[in-house]
Amino acid sequence: MLRLINYDIVFQEIPDEVTLAINISNCPNHCKSCHSPWLWEDKGEELSEEVLISLLEKYGTAITCVCFMGGDNDPTGVQNLAMFLHKQNAVHVKVAWYSGRSVLPAELNLNEFQYIKTGPYVENLGGLKSRQTNQRLYKITGGELNDITSRFWSKVIV
Repeated sequence: MLRLINYDIVFQEIPDEVTLAINISNCPNHCKSCHSPWLWEDKGEELSEEVLISLLEKYGTAITCVCFMGGDNDPTGVQNLAMFLHKQNAVHVKVAWYSGRSVLPAELNLNEFQYIKTGPYVENLGGLKSRQTNQRLYKITGGELNDITSRFWSKVIV
């Protein structure tokens, strides 16, 4: 079961999107130097379809993307919520998933997502803004992973 700890409207997680970022608890990865260790515990409100619809109704068209931050303890649950969002006629948001795993589950249907981030946080490699990062952000097009991580790297003008 997926549990919601908190959420926020963010602008930097997914390029060109106003994102409802939903933090999910019970993270099994326990990355060293994790910036969100409170997500390791199994606590929070069940993230049901009803809760998701309530959040979407609250923000309406102000958001363009829903990003599940975590959920590695139940990837099928994340995929089911993504499928639910796509089946809602009134909901026209993109769906993203931030997984702390380097390899996605074989049974994952990429077509249910528009974006997927993979990779554990490794402090000496940094996050997506670092050119040395092990993490990757992919845009899903036609069921294919297209690496767009470089969109986070600032260009230096000399």
